[in-house]
Amino acid sequence: MPAKTTMDALTGSAAVPAEAVTPLIRGVAVLRELTEAGGTLSPSALERATGLARSTVDRITSTLARMGYVRLDGRDVLLAPRLMELGNAYLAALRLPALLTGRADALADELDESVSLAVADRDGIRFIHQATRRRAMSLSFRIGDLLPAERTAPGALFAAEWDEPEWQAWRARRAADPRDQGFPAVPPRAASFRGAPPGPPAEKQVRGDERHGLLSADLGEHATPDEEFDQRVRDAASAGWALDDQLIEPGLVAVAVPVRDPRTGRIACAASVVSHTSRHTAAGLRDTLLPRLRAAVADMERELRETEPAVTGTPSGLAIWTGASKQELGREFIESLARGLTVLTAFGEGRASLTLTEVAKATGLARATARRALITYEHLGLVTATPHRTFTLTPRVLSLGFPPLSRTSLPKIATPHLVGLTSRIHESASLAVLTPSGEEIQYTARVATNRVMSVNLTVGTRLPAYATSMGRVLLADLPAAQRALGDLRPLTSRTLTDPRALARVLTDVRTQGHALVDEELEEGLRSIAVPVRDRTGRVVAALNTAMHTTRRTPAECVTDLLPELRATATAIERDFHTAGRFTRVPTA
Repeated sequence: MPAKTTMDALTGSAAVPAEAVTPLIRGVAVLRELTEAGGTLSPSALERATGLARSTVDRITSTLARMGYVRLDGRDVLLAPRLMELGNAYLAALRLPALLTGRADALADELDESVSLAVADRDGIRFIHQATRRRAMSLSFRIGDLLPAERTAPGALFAAEWDEPEWQAWRARRAADPRDQGFPAVPPRAASFRGAPPGPPAEKQVRGDERHGLLSADLGEHATPDEEFDQRVRDAASAGWALDDQLIEPGLVAVAVPVRDPRTGRIACAASVVSHTSRHTAAGLRDTLLPRLRAAVADMERELRETEPAVTGTPSGLAIWTGASKQELGREFIESLARGLTVLTAFGEGRASLTLTEVAKATGLARATARRALITYEHLGLVTATPHRTFTLTPRVLSLGFPPLSRTSLPKIATPHLVGLTSRIHESASLAVLTPSGEEIQYTARVATNRVMSVNLTVGTRLPAYATSMGRVLLADLPAAQRALGDLRPLTSRTLTDPRALARVLTDVRTQGHALVDEELEEGLRSIAVPVRDRTGRVVAALNTAMHTTRRTPAECVTDLLPELRATATAIERDFHTAGRFTRVPTA
């Protein structure tokens, strides 16, 4: 029997609506397969996994590359940071990350334990925020990861609100996938006991509060995992909190409390404190940290109650560019796929619920085209219709690339752009940040060009900030009192070592937006650099190119190279800002 493909999983047992957009269904299948593979697959692997023809895969990936959602690198297709704008649309519309993550982060700092926020996704949960601790044993879950409800503390809380059809759907899923192989973010269950992980030996097995915290002792010695979950749900509903005592994997424990929507009284999300048995038992986690978690949740609920929903104008014409792309790329560009994906970006902060007319206006699409896209997304579980004739995004939108991309870093974001810059200017390009002392720069990304005589530097190299173009760009953004210049030693006969003169140069760098350093670090070495800024406008890194003085004059560096550097910095910033809207993107 042939293996089940992503297309099979997407279409499922329900009939595909006649008005659904087939290229959109196929495009979503490709994105999901890339997501589950960690962000990278070859076209051949995509062909096998999705069941699509190779020519179809090639057209889909060409279209996604044109949109900036994937990158084609040799034989591989890689997810690109811009794809995160789809998940960002859901998270912005949800409001919860913007309102609650500060309190979750503060709680994590206070307790020195990881804190998570999760929402319900049918019979599973998805993380919308993670405040993790840096330890040898730390959480590997990512924003957007899907976990089965029965193996988590938040899942028991959400299940307390399920109706009978939702319980039936859960039971059907458990029967079809007893080992949880449809949840790649968690280890599969052991094959024994209908797929449940084996418990401790009978003589050591403890029932009741000592095993699952809330699990009643009246289930008997041979209760199935499904019966245990049913009991944990009843107990969680009664107590208002739930424990995870190593349900996902040995050693992992968590306690969760619901955060309720003040308008409906239903659970908006669940806040969890997560630890390891080397630090807390499940009972100890409950006894010592639950009171503080409850207090933090009360603050979160007050935040939701007192913050007025944002009101923003609906964007317009988001999909207009697709016509030009179709003319340029011809049949390799699938316009219906591009337009359909653009529909998701119509939602966002202040636009959690949109009518068909509003979606059409936001995208610039005809009502009929927007309607077919929404019908497709309803079928795929990415959009749900409300009784008020509006549409909202579901947490499943996060399955489109968000988990693997949420763990990216600025060097990873920058490297493809450095490759493009190097190919255009035929010079090496680098990215650097200030070290913690502020006296040096450290190279975090670099793409070298092939020359007989080239600048020999590698990632990790440290150089004095005061004598480098990237260092001066980074220092120029700091208030004068916060600059740590260190020992201003003359490295060449041209090195600027007078503090007052250097201060004037840094003022000029800040004003003009670039730094040119001519043979101050090393004889014969000339470099020019521009800043890379975060969403607040703060300079977090610098981008430069360096060469021997015989290759370009200082004037030619400004006229020929500076525009290319600025364009590259803008492209890096665009991806950096998209990736960092709801996640922390390390700069080094």
